[in-house]
Amino acid sequence: MATVSNHLPETGFIRLPQIIGNKKTNIPALIPISRTSFLNGVKSGKYPKPVKLGERTTAWRVEDVRALIASLGSAA
Repeated sequence: MATVSNHLPETGFIRLPQIIGNKKTNIPALIPISRTSFLNGVKSGKYPKPVKLGERTTAWRVEDVRALIASLGSAA
């Protein structure tokens, strides 16, 4: 069975809705938590820091998200 992280691109960046999901646009969650919980985790250092791609564009490195998913999976 393929894991969720296998659906991620090999390299590049992904936006927050791709990480936590979006019910309105049917994007499944890689990490099923709220936006606020995820951003608080970023602030506390639990989750990876984002990269600013533009003035109003923030994203996360796919490699960092893969590592996060792996660490969350091993903690379960």
